[in-house]
Amino acid sequence: MLSFPAVDPIPLPAPIWLLKLLHIVTLALHFVAVEMLLGGLLLAVLLSLFRSSPHSMVTARALARRLTVVMTFVINLAVPPLLFAQVLYGRALYTSSVLIGVYWISIIGLLMLTYWLLYRFTACLEAGKSAWWVGLSAWLLAGCIARLLSTNMTLMLRPEKWREMYSASAMGAYLPTGDPTLTPRWLLMMAGGMFIGGLWLVYLAGRKTFTPEQSQFVAKLGGKVATGFGLVYLAAGWWAASVQPAVVQSMLVTPPAGYEFYKYFGLAGYGWLALVVVAVLVAAIAGFGKLSTGLLGVFSWTAVLLAVLIEIAFTVYRDGVRDLTLLSKGYNVWDRAVETNWWVVGLFLVLFLAGLGVIGWLISVVARARKTMEGAA
Repeated sequence: MLSFPAVDPIPLPAPIWLLKLLHIVTLALHFVAVEMLLGGLLLAVLLSLFRSSPHSMVTARALARRLTVVMTFVINLAVPPLLFAQVLYGRALYTSSVLIGVYWISIIGLLMLTYWLLYRFTACLEAGKSAWWVGLSAWLLAGCIARLLSTNMTLMLRPEKWREMYSASAMGAYLPTGDPTLTPRWLLMMAGGMFIGGLWLVYLAGRKTFTPEQSQFVAKLGGKVATGFGLVYLAAGWWAASVQPAVVQSMLVTPPAGYEFYKYFGLAGYGWLALVVVAVLVAAIAGFGKLSTGLLGVFSWTAVLLAVLIEIAFTVYRDGVRDLTLLSKGYNVWDRAVETNWWVVGLFLVLFLAGLGVIGWLISVVARARKTMEGAA
């Protein structure tokens, strides 16, 4: 078996199943925000560039006005799953992060630049200008960040490459190449951005800040985008799953003795497939049909629910792939000493739920606030 850094002698402060559950939930929410940013930004860029309809700029502004807020969720929702991942997979994740350290630390600067470009793009659209190149620059930087994150999360599963990489560049300035799973994983996220972006438009179409004509335009556009890219998303998912090591694919179907529960992680992949198919059908009805105002509201919240469930199923399957890949190389995430202080864990969970309650209250305040029509400059 391949060697990993020594286990930290400090026991884990909470049960492993709880840490993994929190990791999966927070990472799924992070993925929802990431996909909204990637898809919504590119859609806003294309709408402001081509302006195929009088409603194009209205829709582009509606997306852009929300992108800076979405970016805050992307960043803040990235912190909890990263911390949980460091606790559970630190011996692998810290090593891969150091090996690409120059690029890994550059993500902070790239994020700040992307954030600034988002504000500039939004300001230009509010002023009635296109400035599509500003938005496109932000999207390219976001895609670059996604590529670096995919690189690190893939490299942590490849301990056989670590010594070779360290010998090539001890200062962390060497990016790995040749991994058959890296590009499919990255393209899966990029395709998912347009798919979720289309579902986001279907959601926005149900809001009362659009005129009836604008709502129909937004619903049809979002439905058609989600339908087309839903099929691309399915193809990318099949590709990403098919290039996983044969031993991992086998263990997802028939897990090793003592790890039978991983078959449910494998089943999550089929759940993801079924949910995407349902979402594509819903999107097709919205994109190629004519929905009444009442049905727009139903389809709006259906799109939100499907997007969240799809990301949860995807995250569970992804977690199974990671665990079984590492297990095949000698890293057992469940083989850790645990000393649970239930008072501390209970306090954390209370504060966690209270935080979710505060966020829910803030969202309700925004929802009750007086709305400005999207067509207003």
